[in-house]
Amino acid sequence: MPPRRKRRRSYGSVRKLPSGRYQVRYPGPDGLLRPADRTFPTVTDADVWLSRKRIEIEEGRWVDPAHGEATVQDWGARWLASVSPQLKHTTQASYRSLIASRINPSLGGHELSSLRPIAVTEWVAQMRRAGLSPSRIRQAYRVLSQIMESAVDNGLIVTTPCRGVRLPRMPQSEPHILTPEEAARIVESAPAPHDLLIALLAFNGLRIGEAFALRRGDIDVSRRLLVVDENLAEANGALVFDTPKSHQKRTLALAASLAERLGTYLTGLPEDSEELLFTNRDGNPLRYNQWRKAHFNPAVSAAGLGDITPHDLRASHGTWVADRYGVMTAAHRLGHSNASVTTRHYARPVAGRDSEVAEAADAWMTGKDGASGT
Repeated sequence: MPPRRKRRRSYGSVRKLPSGRYQVRYPGPDGLLRPADRTFPTVTDADVWLSRKRIEIEEGRWVDPAHGEATVQDWGARWLASVSPQLKHTTQASYRSLIASRINPSLGGHELSSLRPIAVTEWVAQMRRAGLSPSRIRQAYRVLSQIMESAVDNGLIVTTPCRGVRLPRMPQSEPHILTPEEAARIVESAPAPHDLLIALLAFNGLRIGEAFALRRGDIDVSRRLLVVDENLAEANGALVFDTPKSHQKRTLALAASLAERLGTYLTGLPEDSEELLFTNRDGNPLRYNQWRKAHFNPAVSAAGLGDITPHDLRASHGTWVADRYGVMTAAHRLGHSNASVTTRHYARPVAGRDSEVAEAADAWMTGKDGASGT
């Protein structure tokens, strides 16, 4: 029997292997012949694959398979080095920790082109079985997603494997909204100067790191103004001064009584405008856990309250301001670039307001003045 003649093709080639399967070779945009990443059971399957590859190249969607041979670990390191200059120090430390402890041990050895959604799904399930919190799992997944999206953007892979993955839901925890009177009791129960620090959390809505980072030059007593342009945070045990969250520098008005008390306190500090307002006994920057245990928690207990966090004071401030002056004003006070963040995480309905709205609605419907009863 004469040997079977090869089918002539205008693009690429298909040949039958001794195993009976078919191998495809095709020219890339650079003219180099490359084999398909798999063999095919029939010549028809091989021809279909070859046709699709040709269309992919003609439409500019082709990716050199060699590019996808880089590992997740190698590309992750390159990606982190490229984005680090734009990240806050705490974010850099968080990303580095997640890559080293969560991504590389499980997925780092995979070639970019070989990582599939099922592997990512299994990785997420593995973290859940290990008892990681939903927040930590979502953070790790978000970093991996950014690494893989960068690989797509740079033409190393066609699509990201971080798709269709179900992540654990975040528990819905409501902040404890205090009344202004309750917050004032905590301030009165704290020793100086920590009473002023707590007052800035409750009555100016500062983040704890913003309050820790305040300097003498940030306070203008005569104009009753406060400038928030720095944040103090811990990154892998080290204290780092950086810009506020979302880089939102802002100037806030101070209550007259608070400005007066701050003015009195400033007279006892050095004249250096860079002098920190609040430090520990050794003159060093405050650390959150130490400060909360030594000064905040005792003040809460002395005020007859319990289960209150410093963050609750900020959330309470946002609620008071939003209730009386609107969400946009609250967003400015809290340093949010988007008011939706204020309503989603901070401002909460004030107790009793719904009943007041119902009474007002009755007046609107009847045309009677609810206040006068006429």
